Amino acid sequence: MLKAMLGPARRSDEEQDVGSLLRSVSGVRWGELRDATGTAAGGIPPLLSRIAYGDEDTARIAIDDLGDAICALGFVVGEATAPTVPFLLELVGSPHVACKAELLDLLGSICRTDQWHSAAAATQDRKHDASYRQQPGWETASRTAVHAGRSVIEGIASSIRSEEATPAGKLLQVMDNTPPFPEL
Repeated sequence: MLKAMLGPARRSDEEQDVGSLLRSVSGVRWGELRDATGTAAGGIPPLLSRIAYGDEDTARIAIDDLGDAICALGFVVGEATAPTVPFLLELVGSPHVACKAELLDLLGSICRTDQWHSAAAATQDRKHDASYRQQPGWETASRTAVHAGRSVIEGIASSIRSEEATPAGKLLQVMDNTPPFPEL
């Protein structure tokens, strides 16, 4: 009765922050996108959710599975990679998410990818189908999305927690030392 008179319970700032993670994930049309393996990307949101809200073991497994989906073999991105990167950056920037080093490593792999650009440059004088021409664009969009999160990564690099700061610093080096894509 007293609870009813006092009104709804207020959530702490920490609870509100955790509850707002990945709020905009439903705004992406995942079912219309393909992941790096060519499969429909509908499985990405549940993996992001497991990373955000799971314990460390659950998050680590989900990061591995997500890595396979958005950066196959550690160097092949797909159509769904770029739309996923802002959520990875959101997770990395949250104080409550486990396995930040693994997320930063995944972002580094995404930033380094150049498989499609290299293949396109090697076959530039040969004819290839239209879908093949889209793939270098996925790499460009994915790398651009990682670079858009630079301020988040810089903040983590200045952390007193070396287990987060060190991989963030490595990612900043990757971002600074990865040459631009060649013109195709």
